[in-house]
Amino acid sequence: MKLAVYNKKNETVGEVEASDAIFSRPWNSDLIHQVVVAIAANRRQPLAHTKQRDEVSGGGKKPWRQKGTGRARHGSTRSPLWKGGGATFGPRKDRDFSQKVNKKMVKAALYVALSRKLADGELRVIDTMDLKEPKTRELRWVKQSTLLVPAMGNKDIFRASANMQKIKALDVRSLNVEDVLKFKSVLIDQKAVQAIS
Repeated sequence: MKLAVYNKKNETVGEVEASDAIFSRPWNSDLIHQVVVAIAANRRQPLAHTKQRDEVSGGGKKPWRQKGTGRARHGSTRSPLWKGGGATFGPRKDRDFSQKVNKKMVKAALYVALSRKLADGELRVIDTMDLKEPKTRELRWVKQSTLLVPAMGNKDIFRASANMQKIKALDVRSLNVEDVLKFKSVLIDQKAVQAIS
């Protein structure tokens, strides 16, 4: 398939050849959901941590003898029944939330997201993203909430967009479904179209 190429003034200046396998996928919400949830789960770092009875300090001596006191038997003051004792079923920082997703599914989800963006008119191919200098003012032509995918080797775009809140530059090799869906529009350098895989 052929994609229209635009310049920075939003004028059509040509066409670029693109793969149907990448930009003509049907929408698959189940696949997108599974991959996005897995990406978030794999990034999750459990911080909440409660100590169990073997981790709290103290409790080495039996509080009182087993029989003859009239009170219930206890072997440690660090039992979950006691104040200052270990927690039962509390959150643990060693819990693993990661989910396994096949590489083919991750790649397919990216293609589905790109196809949807293209179908909705939210994905455009730009003739060039080269800047005169790596300054934020050079990106005045970019609208808010935009994902920029420059050609490989174009490092100026990353520095120019570094302090812009709703604009993100992403290397074509790091393109992922989460960022594609997060931003309202996606702008891809025409040299980067063939590098999407």
